[in-house]
Amino acid sequence: MEQLKSEANKYFRLGKYTDAMDYYTKAIEAEPLRKETAPCFGNRSFAACKLEQYGQALQDAHKAIELDPYYIKAYYRRAAAYMALNQHKAALDDFKKVAELQEHFKSQDKFIYAKIKECEKLIHRLAFERAISVEAKKEKPLAYTVQCDSIPIEGSYEGPKLKNNKQVTLEFVEQLIDYFKNSHILHRRYVLEILCQVYKYFVEQPSLIDVNIQYKKKFTVVGDIHGQFFDLLNIFKINGLPSEENPYLFNGDIVDRGSFSIECILLLLSFKILYPKHFYISRGNHETHTMNQMYGFEGECKHKYSAQIYEFFTQVFQVLPLAHCLTGLNENGTPAKRVLVMHGGLFSQDNVKLDDIRKIDRNKQPPNDGLMCEILWSDPMLVDGRVVSKRGIAIAFGPDVTKEFCENNNLDYIIRSHEVKQLGYEVAHGGQCITVFSAPNYCDTMGNQGAIVRLEAPSLRPDFLRFDAVSHPDMKPMAYANHLLNLL
Repeated sequence: MEQLKSEANKYFRLGKYTDAMDYYTKAIEAEPLRKETAPCFGNRSFAACKLEQYGQALQDAHKAIELDPYYIKAYYRRAAAYMALNQHKAALDDFKKVAELQEHFKSQDKFIYAKIKECEKLIHRLAFERAISVEAKKEKPLAYTVQCDSIPIEGSYEGPKLKNNKQVTLEFVEQLIDYFKNSHILHRRYVLEILCQVYKYFVEQPSLIDVNIQYKKKFTVVGDIHGQFFDLLNIFKINGLPSEENPYLFNGDIVDRGSFSIECILLLLSFKILYPKHFYISRGNHETHTMNQMYGFEGECKHKYSAQIYEFFTQVFQVLPLAHCLTGLNENGTPAKRVLVMHGGLFSQDNVKLDDIRKIDRNKQPPNDGLMCEILWSDPMLVDGRVVSKRGIAIAFGPDVTKEFCENNNLDYIIRSHEVKQLGYEVAHGGQCITVFSAPNYCDTMGNQGAIVRLEAPSLRPDFLRFDAVSHPDMKPMAYANHLLNLL
């Protein structure tokens, strides 16, 4: 067991968390379950957290504690999983248990009481936010109440300006890119104007958008970029800026983790205004308040702008579409191939139709189950059937589920994102389920490539373009994340 555990630890240090989990599993299986096995479960829990498999992490931490109730690290691991799953009171109980055990063993972690205090503050803040959100729901969206014209532009501001203070132009977008590259932020008046325009546009759209790709025309699908602005610019460098001749779909998880999320989302929203029929954005599971308050976007937004602008972004995220159905057209204009693109995946129930997705009431924070939850959170698996996801929310679905869904909806395959892939993409389920992930060297630690998918009508045959990470200013990922995540 010790040799296998040592091998697992080596892979963990290298950031190869999937390999580490495999070796921890082999170490666990090598000997009967006993107290000495608890650290393998604890370490596998930690690796699962790194892979965002919080349900698996929670299960392993539970087992470690069952085998050794005095194993302090297991309570840390379980608290981390609880925090990621927004079960903050359960996390607080584990932090308090750590403090209790440390007193018993006369050990010392000077941060444990800070963790307890931070967790208590978070619980109180969330309770307060829930209380005031009831009243906030009665108010008009900010897009209809903010008075952008009343906000002065200081004479010292030298950044990009909207034409007539209203219109997004290509010149504005090109200036915005250069301004962001030089670590400046857009004036808040223009931020509010952009948010007003995109909210009013998206709120009128259905939850599933139909997109026709004309004969011989190309279309690019981009996966998670997670606030990695300089890698986003590299995508545009190697694949061209968005235009009417070079349309894009960004498939969610624009923000969080990377510390340039504001730059990413403002640039993409500007492109949406500039090319409304040739530039598309889907909602990901990180375009949600629970994720934003933990993984950095809320903190970044309040640091660079204000609480009001963060609330405005939250309202915009709530009206982002959940899926796009791409149809490649023949030369005579008739439909040929069809592909559904969503951030997460498929559903726990059979016979879901595209019209069911189209009719989802999305203008809210997603619930913990149902179609909206699953389209944002689900993952594919290799075996047939459906099981509870290792993430602790939504499901994992097999090739049979994908095949049936495609047959029932006259689809050729699906494209989704949501998972890091070492080569930036993965083709699964007999070619009917493609994953694309576009944040290379995710969080500056994973060492993965990024990828995008290029399609051409009428065949919509996927063509993958892989790329490596580029350098960025000295700002670490998660710089604006909830302090508790930095402590764990």
